[in-house]
Amino acid sequence: MTKHSNISIVVSFLGLWIDSFFSDRIQIFIGFLLIFSFGILHGANDLLLIENITSKKQAIPFTKIVSYYVLVVLLGAFLFYAIPWLALVLFIGISAYHFGEQEWQHIDKGIPKKLAVLFYFFYGATILFLLFSFHTIEVQKIIFEITTLTVPPSLIVLLLKIVIAVLFLLGSYVYWKLKTARRQLLTEILYLLLFMIIFKSSNLIWGFAIYFVLWHSIPSIIDQIRFIHGKYDLQLFISYCKSAILYWGLSIIGISILFFSIEQEQVFNALFFSFLASITFPHALVITQMFSREKGK
Repeated sequence: MTKHSNISIVVSFLGLWIDSFFSDRIQIFIGFLLIFSFGILHGANDLLLIENITSKKQAIPFTKIVSYYVLVVLLGAFLFYAIPWLALVLFIGISAYHFGEQEWQHIDKGIPKKLAVLFYFFYGATILFLLFSFHTIEVQKIIFEITTLTVPPSLIVLLLKIVIAVLFLLGSYVYWKLKTARRQLLTEILYLLLFMIIFKSSNLIWGFAIYFVLWHSIPSIIDQIRFIHGKYDLQLFISYCKSAILYWGLSIIGISILFFSIEQEQVFNALFFSFLASITFPHALVITQMFSREKGK
């Protein structure tokens, strides 16, 4: 286990302990605040990443980069308006791949690329459907608010069983094929058990916030800083935060206003996940390009 993983385990259980001191509404507010601080922060420097990726290949005007990025965000938002069920399916699928790629970014060095892509997807999907399965009623309501479709809780549980079964088969192959990955595979099983405890013991937003911030966003920030500067330290982290401060601050202000102005929790959750999806689409693509560029060095 890495130093960050050890810290994340301790802070995760601290988060469960804090859970018992606050009402659900306060937990949800703190959870959203965390998501829109470190969660938004880890995607706030995408344009800087694009500049570093393209500068090593072919220079692209900054205004053109911004235009493409904003266009993808707007297309994502429009898709949620025009075909919400398709947008939601894409959001879940892209998020699953994105989560898995962050955790297993080096696994394709020893197995075929297509198999690695499947492994990324089903690892991330396992995490997401573990979360969904412990909060089926809340998830059902959010899906209905976004798409007006009613998804039976039994379908969510069935999908969890399917993704776990496929992940087990893929993991067995990786364990047999890659000796170097065996220790990580065993460690990740423990992490998945930890996530189960977190998701079962917390409400939907608090459980998601613990995973998203501690286990995804902060490791992603560290990887991004290393890609940009070739190393990571506290001073570079502070510099990273400063370069994202405007986008970061506006997001927190906006979500706070939205939170206090919308009384219906499910409506707010639906708007939140729609917004998160719109910015996830381009971010996931940028991170994939970053990892590809690192492997191509």
